[in-house]
Amino acid sequence: MRISDVKKQKISEQILAFLYSSFPNPLFTSQIAFEIARDEEFVKSLLISLRKRKLAVEVKKNPKGMEYLRRSRWKMSDEVYSVYRKRQSVGQ
Repeated sequence: MRISDVKKQKISEQILAFLYSSFPNPLFTSQIAFEIARDEEFVKSLLISLRKRKLAVEVKKNPKGMEYLRRSRWKMSDEVYSVYRKRQSVGQ
């Protein structure tokens, strides 16, 4: 089944909203997929496209500095977070 670009955009917005709510803590792909009720591989592909557009940052190391072999954590980029925060404060 093919998902339209409009729906992918909406799901990407959900991902960014969830990353905003957890900022600055990075989240595993599985946590994000669980929260927005989507398949992990699909969410990972959307996160990679967000990374390419510099909206999300991939964290490849754990808090102790050891590199993950098969996992990644994700967070919203600092620039995007500041824009989101400004938008939130203007809307109130």
